[in-house]
Amino acid sequence: MADGKKVPVGGDGHVTPFNEAELDYFRGLILAKREKATEDVERMRSQLADAREQAENDTAYSFHMADAGTDAMEREKLYLMIAREQKYIGYLDRALERIANRTYGICKVTGNAIAKERLEAVPHTEISIEAKLAQKK
Repeated sequence: MADGKKVPVGGDGHVTPFNEAELDYFRGLILAKREKATEDVERMRSQLADAREQAENDTAYSFHMADAGTDAMEREKLYLMIAREQKYIGYLDRALERIANRTYGICKVTGNAIAKERLEAVPHTEISIEAKLAQKK
């Protein structure tokens, strides 16, 4: 469908504003972001495993309470960062689903097309900039 025609979707009447080539472009963009996020999660999990191993090897005499607190805080920060990245991966997965079912690029609030520039900046977004600004008011 690289002829520039819009791709119709199911019974709700919405039509993705993008042709097949554009959808492929966004799919590639999303998959690249997903791969990086997945690598980041694996790296952070490895850091957690290293931190746990280090904590097990420390004796009570070689480890100060302040150091223990700092290490615990760092582990907690890693857990939060992993959870955040996993949530981001979920958003990217849902964007891939919208590409597959041809609803990608349609604002879920207004039903209008989301600007291509916004999708390039935030490819997992489900709402237009107008809807986002209205939410902040």
